[in-house]
Amino acid sequence: MGKYDPIGVFDSGVGGLTVVKSLIEILPHENFIYFGDTAHVPYGNKTTEQLFSYAYNITDFLIANKVKAIIVACGTHSSVTLPKLSGEYSLPMLGVVKPGAWAASNITRNGKIGIVATKATVNSQAYNKEIENINSDYEVFAMACPKFVPLVESGVLEGDEVRQAVAEYIGPLLTKGIDTLVLGCTHYPFLSPAINEYVGNDITLVDPSYATIVELKNILAEMDLLND
Repeated sequence: MGKYDPIGVFDSGVGGLTVVKSLIEILPHENFIYFGDTAHVPYGNKTTEQLFSYAYNITDFLIANKVKAIIVACGTHSSVTLPKLSGEYSLPMLGVVKPGAWAASNITRNGKIGIVATKATVNSQAYNKEIENINSDYEVFAMACPKFVPLVESGVLEGDEVRQAVAEYIGPLLTKGIDTLVLGCTHYPFLSPAINEYVGNDITLVDPSYATIVELKNILAEMDLLND
C-alpha cells in the first residue's frame, strides 16, 4: 500500500455517494474507486449468507485494484459483515456504524436516540450495542424503513409518497421523546429535507458519513498513507 493508492468505497447503489461527498470534502487530494452494487440493491432484505458473498466479492475486487483502505459505506454491511471481514484483511476497513454511534452520543441532550435503518441493520442491533458501550444510560429506539432505499434508488426524494413513508417510520420514534435521529443507511441523507420538514428543529439528524471520513483521515495519517 502506498499513499497515492486509491480508497475503495462500496454500497448497494447510490447511497454510498453521500460518503463519497464527505470524502471529497475532507480528503480532497485522495483518489477513490466507488463500487455501487446495483445488481443486488437493496441489501436490507438479503440473508446473511448473501451479504457475506457480496462483501467478499467486492472486497476482493477492490483489493485487486490496489486500494489502500476500504470504506464500507453501507449501514447493513457495517452491521452484519464488517466485524468479520475487518479481521480477515490487512488493510484498514471502516464502516459507518461506530462513527455514527459516537456522533449521536456526543450530540444527544436527553439521552434518547432514534435510529432509522434497514431491516438487517435493525435486527443486528449494531447501533444499540455501540451506543450502550458508550453510555449504558442512553435509550435507543430503532425503526426499519424498507420503503426508503427503493424511493432513493428510483429518484423519488419528495412528494406525497415520501412524506407518507417518513411519517410511517419516524412518527413512532417521535413518541419516544428522541432528540437525535441517526440516518443509519447511507441512502437516507438523500431524504434529509423531507425528514427535517417532518421532525422540526428540535430533532438533530446525524449523518454518519462525515464522522467516518474523519476517522479514516486519522487512521491514514497514523499509517503515513495520506495523499497530501
